[in-house]
Amino acid sequence: MTTTPLAPDTSVPGLSTRVTIRGTAKSDRRRTVPRSVRRAAGPVGLVLLWFLTSATGVLPESVLASPVDVIDQAVALTKNGELPSAIAASGRRAATGFLIGATIALSLALLAGLFRLGEDVIDSSMGMFRAIPWVGLIPLFIVWFGIEETPKIALVALGVTYPLYFNIYGGIRSTDAQLVEAARMMGLGRLGLIAYVILPSALPGALVGLRYALSTAWLALVFAEQINADAGLGYLMSNAQQYFRTDVIVLCLVVYALLGLACDFAVRILSRRLLTWRANFEGEA
Repeated sequence: MTTTPLAPDTSVPGLSTRVTIRGTAKSDRRRTVPRSVRRAAGPVGLVLLWFLTSATGVLPESVLASPVDVIDQAVALTKNGELPSAIAASGRRAATGFLIGATIALSLALLAGLFRLGEDVIDSSMGMFRAIPWVGLIPLFIVWFGIEETPKIALVALGVTYPLYFNIYGGIRSTDAQLVEAARMMGLGRLGLIAYVILPSALPGALVGLRYALSTAWLALVFAEQINADAGLGYLMSNAQQYFRTDVIVLCLVVYALLGLACDFAVRILSRRLLTWRANFEGEA
């Protein structure tokens, strides 16, 4: 066996050279299904199963309307304007309740998270009130606020407050103490410490709380719109319940789900924009 002599080292002394060895083996490129297709596989599969069971009679129309009937009803209610007006009414209630609840949650979380006195006064009370089922407060809200729009918005605001508060508060208190100490040694004052260290550290938890709060807002709206509503998706569901119209009921539930999914998608995009500085684990391929 003969050996090939090594070429003389002509590199500059003191500098290391990097040698790249290219193998002749072909790179292992596996063809994978796009993530968008995999995400849609579950809902599409459920709809197909729903259609097949309805078409074969396994699932009677008296129990649950078929997807074809639901789509036909969606087209009819869209043409006569009932569905768009119901979505607009429900959207206004959800947006108003969310803004009120988010303002309350953010204020309380900042007070409890940044100050020990605020924690002592606020956090234990929030933990106590969280144990009370907010749906069970509907009769009390009717006594307090009547049967107009106020109890509906109040119920949505209450449902939004708890997940946002606890996630923002937990995000603030999970800030690395060594990072805070280093920022103080660099001369950052209290406002600078809050703006550049504590709040950015709490942002991931706040975004998680935002996802929970938005989904809870639509869930609370389902119950809230059963309170003597004269407009909205809940009003359509109440009327459909009286006439056993499962197609309209399912349509309203699907619209609720799509609205919640749209809000969740918006928060996902917002998270990617705001958390570009944070390396996240995205799961194995």
